[in-house]
Amino acid sequence: MTTTPSPLPRVLVLGIGNILWADEGFGVRAVEAFHAAYSIPDNVTLLDGGTQGLYLVQFVAEADHLIVFDAIDYGLEPGTLKLVENDEVPKFTGAKKMSLHQTGFQEVLSAADLLGRYPERLALIGCQPVDLEDWGGPLTRPVKAVIPDALRIAAEILTSWGIDVKRRAEGEVVAALLANDIDFDSYERRGPAAMHANL
Repeated sequence: MTTTPSPLPRVLVLGIGNILWADEGFGVRAVEAFHAAYSIPDNVTLLDGGTQGLYLVQFVAEADHLIVFDAIDYGLEPGTLKLVENDEVPKFTGAKKMSLHQTGFQEVLSAADLLGRYPERLALIGCQPVDLEDWGGPLTRPVKAVIPDALRIAAEILTSWGIDVKRRAEGEVVAALLANDIDFDSYERRGPAAMHANL
């Protein structure tokens, strides 16, 4: 008797937020940095979800396991990371609404649940923001400083899920996850006003 091997779980690592509003960009910058730091197998998708809200349902509904990076107001010390998992996640994506995308993501989870395609495993790596009002501003220093820790937490979660995550070799050239000069280095160097003028 032969047994059919179980298919590999489909895993989505998602960054949500708005890079135009300082620390609101934490989730997007974290998933971008994860792409630069780690190589992942084909059953793992990295996605800049930005502020797409309900447009993300199709991606979430296709995922067996989901990791989300986001700026979350936990009421903690600015720059603090907090990991929330499984059933606890929706409570925090809707707690103390700070922006439209958070409400939208709670709705994304609800819609995936209605479709019968809610992720089996769910982890939210949230960072307490410092500033969400600085239009065009970069991540604040405390939030930027904890991105490496957020990446390590994500890698540990993926490993615990049986995903083979490998650190990229130093100096390895990787195609940018974000195009159109909104990658972290271009944005920090030129700012949104300068980029808009060149469009």
